[in-house]
Amino acid sequence: MSDIYLGSPSLTEEQQSVVDQPWDTRLLVTAGAGAGKTHTLVRRLDALMSVEEEALEAQEILVLSFSRAAVRELRERIALHAREARRVRVQTFDSWAYAMLRSAHPDHDWGNLRFEERIREATKAILRGAVEDSESGAPAHVVIDEVQDLVGDRRDMVETLLDRFQDNCGFTVVGDGAQAIFGFQVSDEDARAAETNYFFDWLRASYADDLVELHLSGNFRARTDEARTALSLGPTLQRLPSEAEASAAAGEDLHSRLRDMLRSCADFGSLDDRFTIDSLRDFPGTCAILCRDNRQALVLSDMLFTQDVPHRMQRPLQDRPVASWVASVLRSTGSTTLMEDRFRELLAASPVAPEGDHTRLWRALRGAARAPRGLLDVAAVRRLIAEGRSPDDLAAAERSNLIVSTTHRAKGLEFDRVIVVDPEPLSEIRKQHTHIDPAAEARALYVAMTRARDDMFRIAAPDTARIRKDRTTDRWYIGGWRGHIRAGIAASGRDVSRDHPPGTDGFEENPSAVQEYLATSVRPGDELVLRLQHRMPVAVAQSPPYTLLHQNRPVGVVSERFRRDLHASLKIHKNWEINWPEEIVGFRVDCLESVAGSTASGARAGLGDHGVWILPRMSGLGRYRRGAGQPQEENRS
Repeated sequence: MSDIYLGSPSLTEEQQSVVDQPWDTRLLVTAGAGAGKTHTLVRRLDALMSVEEEALEAQEILVLSFSRAAVRELRERIALHAREARRVRVQTFDSWAYAMLRSAHPDHDWGNLRFEERIREATKAILRGAVEDSESGAPAHVVIDEVQDLVGDRRDMVETLLDRFQDNCGFTVVGDGAQAIFGFQVSDEDARAAETNYFFDWLRASYADDLVELHLSGNFRARTDEARTALSLGPTLQRLPSEAEASAAAGEDLHSRLRDMLRSCADFGSLDDRFTIDSLRDFPGTCAILCRDNRQALVLSDMLFTQDVPHRMQRPLQDRPVASWVASVLRSTGSTTLMEDRFRELLAASPVAPEGDHTRLWRALRGAARAPRGLLDVAAVRRLIAEGRSPDDLAAAERSNLIVSTTHRAKGLEFDRVIVVDPEPLSEIRKQHTHIDPAAEARALYVAMTRARDDMFRIAAPDTARIRKDRTTDRWYIGGWRGHIRAGIAASGRDVSRDHPPGTDGFEENPSAVQEYLATSVRPGDELVLRLQHRMPVAVAQSPPYTLLHQNRPVGVVSERFRRDLHASLKIHKNWEINWPEEIVGFRVDCLESVAGSTASGARAGLGDHGVWILPRMSGLGRYRRGAGQPQEENRS
């Protein structure tokens, strides 16, 4: 055994069989929760690049995964336990599709398309030969993780990719049908049950003569009986029928059984109890509170912040904030290109320390924004940020021992302790939703109950009766006992204006001083307050401007999108006279991110010539605070 594997878990016979398959094998690996599939994939990648005479180059291997969190997990495992595979690039489906489209059609503005549209365009580009014409060329081996979550357009893209190169390309695809929880992305409700796990059937039919199917049966995550509570139902969930009626009936039964199993776990206690709060605050390991939906996550996070419990809200899977150190590096140079040595110097001097290996960060940036002779094109980095297509390695990644998340956003992750929000019976869930998929509800609960290494608890569901969704803006708001009441609004990822640097638009503050303050004094979880500048709306169907305050110091202004959504939420009737809140309190710093705006404005503000700076990203629930003598919850005509 090579020294690189001395600190790495040894492989089981099942895992070794996966690793040892030749590079041109069409391999399907089914694996239960905690079966060590990520570790097996890492060693599989190493083997693909190590076997004498048949060794593949890094650029010949295409590795795709479902979410940025899963990509980051796989990369970290590669850094710890791989040798040759450290040079392999791991990407999300969206990142790969975007890069391919940009390579094939660089003059097209792909950033303006929605995620689903980009995936559909990528499928067309594959058929036109865009992969062969790209810089990496046609892959010799494709590795895809979490294939049970391939549905709709994404499934079609992967099937097209494998079909295109079926004559001279092997693949390794890994999945667990019991954890197929993204069927809701299929808009046709009647087609969801059939779509779930369809990719497995397609593989078996398309490669009937030469598909090698292996199974990983062990479990290396769950170390206690509590953590193993739901594992026995995994095989049953994998075999759920595809017919809608039969799937619904089986799902009803399994959801009920999983609820009973969860009730056998200890109640963690109330978040009003000091012992419970101290248990969350002082736990030394990683812990996740997993919720059925975003409403529960928003309310629980709000309760924890009220109790001063540090934690992080898990972001949506497609959220792509760029780490703040990128802006610090670009602001520190007036050059149009950077060499690696200079990049490392600027990185070391940044007030914001980056996470991850510096060599990997350089390679990620250089790969996406390369210039001739081994240089980094600074202008190209700015375009990456502006168009929302930065490499996954540059994503903001704030560590926290405690996260609050929906089950879907925690997919593929594991924690020392998991606290599952006690689910309601399906009969109660039906009262709140026009359509539910019982099988999907059962699989989601199973996923939540299989994230734990050691401890698993349950906690009572929070009261979410006042949290409602505005269908015109797709944004949550705080309602009241009467339909017209609006008491607050939820933050989203682009609520802070990025057109101009803070200090040049809406308030007078030295922009350079604001940037220094953000980098050195603002931390994730800090409270943010929005304060009304004046009562004159900026434009038709928009609210007046609000200044973003951190500890009473201005650090930004709200975006046009926030002003539109706030107006839409409060303009309940066309004759309604809106009582604009004086302040909106309770928002939190999700992270500090690098953004790209006006280069001219950035230069005038003394922030360099590249038009990149740092902004705080907001999260959480904000509550309206109106002036003295004004109703605090109700607007009046």
